[in-house]
Amino acid sequence: MANHKTRLAVFCSGTGSNFQSLYHALKERNIPAEFTLCLSNRPECGAFSFADQHAIPTVHLSEKQFDTHGAFAAAMLKALDEHAVEYILLAGYLRKVPESVVNAYAGKTLNIHPALLPKFGGPGMYGINVHKAVLEAGEKESGATVHFVDPEYDKGPVLLQHKVPVKPGDTPESLASRVLDCEHQLYPDALELLIRGTEL
Repeated sequence: MANHKTRLAVFCSGTGSNFQSLYHALKERNIPAEFTLCLSNRPECGAFSFADQHAIPTVHLSEKQFDTHGAFAAAMLKALDEHAVEYILLAGYLRKVPESVVNAYAGKTLNIHPALLPKFGGPGMYGINVHKAVLEAGEKESGATVHFVDPEYDKGPVLLQHKVPVKPGDTPESLASRVLDCEHQLYPDALELLIRGTEL
């Protein structure tokens, strides 16, 4: 088993910039893991293009394709099983993962959130909405959080956090850019911590 690589799935809805940073970190840091599935609710997303370029299998799954939520969840579990996935990484996936999937991968599903949880989390807190809320609250710092996923939005145990300053004159867009740069470092750090099981 010395050559075993942990098998990862990434769930994305957008460009997949965090997915790309994770993929490159696996190579550059020689982390013993590999992506065996990229799943998205949007077949035209940039993450699929990146996955295709690197021969990573892709699966498009949207709840709209199914008559019931249960059937959707079952299809997701089937895809994960078919690709022998051990851990799930959510990277800009703008849908709630079905509870049956969360339970099946309890302690094995990570999400990255563009704020310092428990602040500015929960339903509706994604993308630019988060950064608007941070600025409106007069916060002096923000950052990113990698946490384990449980059935509640943004409530699972925190694995790693990193802070960035909120600067005078920041707009939601400028703060978002600074936090995204932070995410691209933090998520690979968290994945390495998870896989190697040691503090960085």
